[in-house]
Amino acid sequence: MCNEDNAVHQEFLQADQILADGMPMVWIARIKHGLQNIERVATTDLYHDVALVAQDVGASFYLLGADEKSNAAAVSNTQKFYPDLHVVGRRNGYFGANEEDAIVSEINDLAPDILWIGMGVPREQQFVSRNLKKLTNVGVIKTSGGLFDFLSLKNPRAPEWMQNLGLEWLYRTMQEPRRLGPRYLQTNHKAFFIMLRD
Repeated sequence: MCNEDNAVHQEFLQADQILADGMPMVWIARIKHGLQNIERVATTDLYHDVALVAQDVGASFYLLGADEKSNAAAVSNTQKFYPDLHVVGRRNGYFGANEEDAIVSEINDLAPDILWIGMGVPREQQFVSRNLKKLTNVGVIKTSGGLFDFLSLKNPRAPEWMQNLGLEWLYRTMQEPRRLGPRYLQTNHKAFFIMLRD
């Protein structure tokens, strides 16, 4: 998307940090650029690591995104897994432009240390771009893709051996062939050649 849409590219360039969320990115970085210490940082794994630390230090979360059922279940499971973690608020990701200012205001009022946004690319990046300067009472903003669908247990994770082989995309496609099949058929080969070229 960054290669084909300059607006999306600019939004990614605004990020303070971009994590390698897929094994192909790690392999290219190691083979082509000699970055041997790079490792995959899947947001679904990162969330649990951060939650453990947040629970210990008293940091708070706000979860914005997914549909209502997945969002509510993600929060419920978070509180089950991390009973001492303070989730100050949540909101599904289905809202109109006329509701956005109120949502930003609510998030500021609740002052989460970490705002997790799971609305998919590029919608979550666009939300951050529009509201970054308004979210004055938030510590860290982490875009999260389909995180809440995994936290809610709506979508199971791929077996670890598939993750290690860089095949989580294939597992996800088998789980949601109608939604993800066309996407990966249209994008995977393009992304592969872009990574080899750049």
